[in-house]
Amino acid sequence: MIDALFLALLLGMSTQGSKASAPPDIRCGLGKEFHGARRTELAKRLEKGLVLMRGLGQTRGYTRFHQDKAFWYLTGIESPEAALVMDLDRKQEVLFLPARNAGLEAWDGEFWDASDAWVPALSGFTEIRPIGELMAFLDERTEEGSVVWISKQPHIELSGCHDRAIPADRRQEKDPLDGRTSREDALERNLKEKFKVEVRDLSPSLSELRRIKTPEEILVLRRASEIGSLAMIEAIRSSRPGLGEWQLDALMSFVHRREGSAGAAYQAIIGAGPNALILHYSAVSRRMQAGEMLLIDYAPEYEHYLSDITRSWPVDGKFTPRMIELYDAVLEAQEAGIAAVKPGVTMRQVEQACREVLRRKGLEHMLTHGTCHYVGLEVHDVGDGSKPVESGVVFTVEPGLYEKSTGIGIRIEDVVLVTPTGCEVLSALVPKDRPMLERLVASDGLLDREDPELWELIPELRPK
Repeated sequence: MIDALFLALLLGMSTQGSKASAPPDIRCGLGKEFHGARRTELAKRLEKGLVLMRGLGQTRGYTRFHQDKAFWYLTGIESPEAALVMDLDRKQEVLFLPARNAGLEAWDGEFWDASDAWVPALSGFTEIRPIGELMAFLDERTEEGSVVWISKQPHIELSGCHDRAIPADRRQEKDPLDGRTSREDALERNLKEKFKVEVRDLSPSLSELRRIKTPEEILVLRRASEIGSLAMIEAIRSSRPGLGEWQLDALMSFVHRREGSAGAAYQAIIGAGPNALILHYSAVSRRMQAGEMLLIDYAPEYEHYLSDITRSWPVDGKFTPRMIELYDAVLEAQEAGIAAVKPGVTMRQVEQACREVLRRKGLEHMLTHGTCHYVGLEVHDVGDGSKPVESGVVFTVEPGLYEKSTGIGIRIEDVVLVTPTGCEVLSALVPKDRPMLERLVASDGLLDREDPELWELIPELRPK
């Protein structure tokens, strides 16, 4: 039986039949109503032509599949080889899914396929076609000069972000021994060559749609920040001299996954001493020493949405006078920035509120980065950062100071949700006041605990 299924997997054989109900672990993102409403709003902004959105294919390695953020936003489908066509003129939506492959499902689990009877009720799509019919459908619905909308933003998966993906795609294309264009550029080129259509970029409209969060999105953003806060608190409790940066990375990742996170929102930034001065330090390879500041910037992804939290504290829980001076300045700057958040202001104005505090103290020259960016499906989320914020916008407030002469790096970052009268700090669960940080460091965390019963059972395994 195993051999037959393996052969079916290799040959891509499909089987007939229709499963009437979805397995209990198969869901449509945040619900068919949410994703359907996103498609309706996008259609209003584009008005005419065809919209073509392609989901991602099977992974190249033995890794979990994570759908492209933009495709997921419009469909809620977390399964490979899918595509969406919206005919704006006919007000028709067609979901394209692969044919059923029983061999592949035997190895990897349930996939969405065109023969699954549960797909319409779960997804809200009433017209489902096999993905093999996509090219013929496009040929039927287009003629020379027809408008086809695609997203020219790079595809983004777990831990991805457009501001990293765009330059990576450009480097690949300019590489004389590679030269491959991005997936999005290839789609545009092929549509023009095969169908003689006019390809337009829907990214600006989609980005503006994503900028303002719905109640469904706010709920999962709150949960992402809650999970990130629990992990950060555990890292504070477990930090001590001699511990490896990588151990706190592993600890926080464990808490993220324990609480239901899909994984990291971005590569963990866990830097002690001189590593705290490196803004996107990722090696996490150094042992922490007494008398050093530790800076951790790490948060999870939950239901495709992210948090972004940073805290800084002494490895041994003891602030030196210079640490106190710089830490209190950063905290005051952040509090001023958060107090400035309300509908109608810009993120630039919030940053200026942070900088004004540091300027008065003669420390602004040590702030070497911006203090605000959008958060949502990506850690540096899409949207026009110069626009005044409004209720439902989510972004960070994160001033920092980095002093090379002392090796002290301090950043304090929270995620805020703009409300009708001000803002809600989604990551407020993590303490920022120095006395509480000192108490937490002095308490026992998960990495401080031993299991006496284990050592009694297997005494030769006890660490020397």
